Amino acid sequence: MMAQLLNFAQSQIAQFLRHNFHFPTPKQIPQQPFPFREPIKHLLIGSPKAVTSTIHYLQVIGYASVGDWSPLQPTGNPDEVMSILSRQISIQ
Repeated sequence: MMAQLLNFAQSQIAQFLRHNFHFPTPKQIPQQPFPFREPIKHLLIGSPKAVTSTIHYLQVIGYASVGDWSPLQPTGNPDEVMSILSRQISIQ
């Protein structure tokens, strides 16, 4: 049951990302000598299992490597942790 729920959630996340965000591939990014880059931070908050699962899923779809995320940190709420990913993205 839990595996089915996880698979459903992952498919919903993938569908949401596909329809709401465009992540250009390297071939689609125009080559500029000095592209403007801006910092962005992603914050995941949830149970250790949910946060870890999401981090692994984002690696599977090629968005971020597992090692790019901060170690899980407690939030102060029972059974809740957080992890952050900091990146520099190209702005056109």
